[in-house]
Amino acid sequence: MSKTIFRRLGLAAMTGAALVMAGCAATPFRADVARFQTQLPAPQGQSFAIEANDPALQGGIEFGQYATLVAGELTRYGYRPAAPGEKADMVVRMDYGIDKGRERVVSSPGFGNPWYGGYYGRGFYSPPVIVRGPRGRRYIYGWRDPFMWGGFGPSWGYNDVESFTVYTSDLNLQISRAADGYRLFEGHAQAQSRDNDLTQIVPNLVEAMFTNFPGNSGERVRITVAPPEKK
Repeated sequence: MSKTIFRRLGLAAMTGAALVMAGCAATPFRADVARFQTQLPAPQGQSFAIEANDPALQGGIEFGQYATLVAGELTRYGYRPAAPGEKADMVVRMDYGIDKGRERVVSSPGFGNPWYGGYYGRGFYSPPVIVRGPRGRRYIYGWRDPFMWGGFGPSWGYNDVESFTVYTSDLNLQISRAADGYRLFEGHAQAQSRDNDLTQIVPNLVEAMFTNFPGNSGERVRITVAPPEKK
């Protein structure tokens, strides 16, 4: 096989990798949502008030911003915010949070070696050597292809192993009758993401929570929220 063909194969592999990475930038937000209900009234203009489960969040500007999103969704379904001084028919309690994250490792084999993964497979000659590169990436060298080595210089295959942090976020929502505290609805939405920016994550969790609200009681569903540029 000519040197030109090898170069074309390498260029095609790198182009494919670039397309994969570009596609990740527009990845939709996905959340697992579980909802339970008992006697949530059909929406006929019943009033509601939103409170924080954590008293430390009550009255906070950030909490108020997310509470406004929840209020907008409930209003869209036919309920209404209680007027100042009015005793609400329902009390909506919410909390949200995100963990400290955990490391995940993903392997993308063979972009540097067109023979990798084919007839010769990995580890044909020498054992791999792991070298940590920029942005947490680790490159595994040492899977030598005898055809590329003989005649074209030290051309080594590699396996691109990328390590990154995954964060788990969640949103909890409870709706109760204000008169006696009877629980009408419980919802839990959870998602994983590459960043921990709650200002972007919580709005997506709220949208997932209220997709096909109130849902089927006891059912856990995967909700996909389109990226902003596709909404």
